[in-house]
Amino acid sequence: MKRVLVTGGAGFVGSNLSILLKREHGDAEIIAFDNLKRRGSELALPRLREAGVTFVHGDIRNPEDLQSVGAFDTLLDCAAEPSVHAGYGGDPRYLINTNLTGTFNALEAARPHKADVVFLSSSRVYPIAPLRDLPMATEGERFVIKPGAKGTGWSAAGIATDFPLGGARSLYGASKLAAELLVEEYRATYGLRTVVNRCGVLTGPWQMGKVDQGFLVLWAARHLYGGELTYMGFGGSGHQVRDILHVADLHRLVETQLKNLDSCNGAVFNAGGGHGVSVSLRELSDACARHAGKSPKINRDASTRAADIPYYVTDNTDVTRRTGWKPGQSVEDILTDVFQWLRDHHADLEPILR
Repeated sequence: MKRVLVTGGAGFVGSNLSILLKREHGDAEIIAFDNLKRRGSELALPRLREAGVTFVHGDIRNPEDLQSVGAFDTLLDCAAEPSVHAGYGGDPRYLINTNLTGTFNALEAARPHKADVVFLSSSRVYPIAPLRDLPMATEGERFVIKPGAKGTGWSAAGIATDFPLGGARSLYGASKLAAELLVEEYRATYGLRTVVNRCGVLTGPWQMGKVDQGFLVLWAARHLYGGELTYMGFGGSGHQVRDILHVADLHRLVETQLKNLDSCNGAVFNAGGGHGVSVSLRELSDACARHAGKSPKINRDASTRAADIPYYVTDNTDVTRRTGWKPGQSVEDILTDVFQWLRDHHADLEPILR
């Protein structure tokens, strides 16, 4: 790699990957490209500068902005409107123009240079109704798949890439799945080397957590800085489960894929924390209370929103078999890292996260 374009490069994932890539490849030019729309993304700029990453202010929806970057040999497409609730009850154009048209524009920028492409997709490409229909039981403070139950693309190990794709998945999920199809067509038509990662919940320091994206950081920040929280949906029990993946573990995966793109070319992987790095909201509340030494008020809202699912854990079997990669950081490791960051940058973060 000599010149790497990271779209969404001032966002949580993009900025962390840009900095870690520059640390690993000091001679390469790493370009972080971002429109700085999301509140808190401006805090990435001094971090990028100190790491030696080049920042370009531009919008992935605008092909002329991407053309101004010039030639590059590697594209990491991290740009996205990340909320699964985007478009419900409102205008979906920013979502579609960013997640689908934006990926098209990025691929068009990559095409003349035969750049390698790593596309960050989402676990939300899997349809909502079949995920809700998985046979669930309550075990302790979490939902689990009933012992011995399994089906096409799902088991106690989690959700695999052959999980059936029929059905609605939210406009966000549809935009990511449609973008995946574009990536595959550019590989087949123009000979680009590509890999797609359907990521579970990504987290770590410098994530500006919201209710609909970045829940772990939001949960930790409300415990430390104050403010109320809500167990929302599925009876308001807080038993819903997600696996989580530290962004540094994602970086290790991307490095492995870039070094082995011939063997990974065209692959679509599920990549997340897996069963061993998963947590329910109730379990997360207990863990955050230990780290913060206090607990906020936690409300209960039994109503379930249109895009909510009770359980998602990534089955990493395929990506581990193909690349040797496994998640390295536990839930406790991740929380320790996040709480240290929240304490170290209290003055900057509290106005955003409280």
